[in-house]
Amino acid sequence: MIKHSQNKQQQSNLLLFILILQLNGCVSYLYHLGKEQIKIMSSRKKIEDVLKDPNVSQDIKNKLELVNKARKFAVEKLSLNSEGGYLYYVELDRDELGWHVTASYPLEFKSYTWWFPIVGSVPYKGYFQLDMTQEEEKRLIQEGYDTRIRVTGGYSTLGWFSDPIFSTQLRTREDNLIALVIHEMTHSTVYFNGDALFNESYATFVEEIGTELYYKSLSDPNADATIQKRKLLNKEHQLLLEKMKQTAYNLKELYESSVNGEIKRKEKERILEEFKTNILTSEEFKHYNTEKFKTKKLNNEDFIGMLRYNSGTEFFHKKFTELGSDFKKFHEEMRKLKGLSIEERKKLLLK
Repeated sequence: MIKHSQNKQQQSNLLLFILILQLNGCVSYLYHLGKEQIKIMSSRKKIEDVLKDPNVSQDIKNKLELVNKARKFAVEKLSLNSEGGYLYYVELDRDELGWHVTASYPLEFKSYTWWFPIVGSVPYKGYFQLDMTQEEEKRLIQEGYDTRIRVTGGYSTLGWFSDPIFSTQLRTREDNLIALVIHEMTHSTVYFNGDALFNESYATFVEEIGTELYYKSLSDPNADATIQKRKLLNKEHQLLLEKMKQTAYNLKELYESSVNGEIKRKEKERILEEFKTNILTSEEFKHYNTEKFKTKKLNNEDFIGMLRYNSGTEFFHKKFTELGSDFKKFHEEMRKLKGLSIEERKKLLLK
């Protein structure tokens, strides 16, 4: 009876979701999303059934068992929404789950945004086809924006559907798979429409704390080694973040100066090249992979994108500690911020 009710609710959500897409102006794009969501819904299989399937490899089964454990831990110990998904598995016929393009103004630290039903304004546009993503990026570049295409690692419908784990996501390291489940389930627990900075930074905070607690709860002798490895990576990630914040400050100062646009563009290139050289020649990064900076032509979007997922750490830590490290109280306290404007929440994270 419960299963029937859940399926009926999922069907109702899907019909409503499609109706919203049809009523919105961006028909072709939203049709692309709706069509893929229907495909995902129709091809998903219950994880419990996949685990019993003799034709499924043991490697996939091991990863799915890990997803089950991460989901159970997230609900019971991190007070994340039990409707946050990860009860189903979807085998994809492509190399990546999807891709998304982001953009920002070339001489201003301001994201280009899109508005969609359900989520409101967001600073990214995702696709399930790479060529469509590249076409959107091409349009944005022609209009003069700084852009970046990234692989979509996580996917959340914010509770509209029971989000599945995808075959492409199982290729990641085990600790990153656990972190992914926690991150995406956080979106289904606390989410403010149109506020990507808060939503992503909050999910990253819960992901980091939650993943460490997950490993601490294990009797596995290798758990401590995993925790230490993540701490070393996080320490160097924070170092990189501080360097990016300083460079972002220098760029912001330049953009707000009175010099003309051409001088700003040349100085911008100098600042970005100096940052890249500093990172590539630094001996401080022994675990964090900085090789990606070698061939990348940096722009504003690299800095805005990094800050989008890594802001407000001190604010979140302070609140979490004040509440006795109680996740249920912590989520409740964060939900109270719904009454604030996006700018007011931004000030809390960036002060």
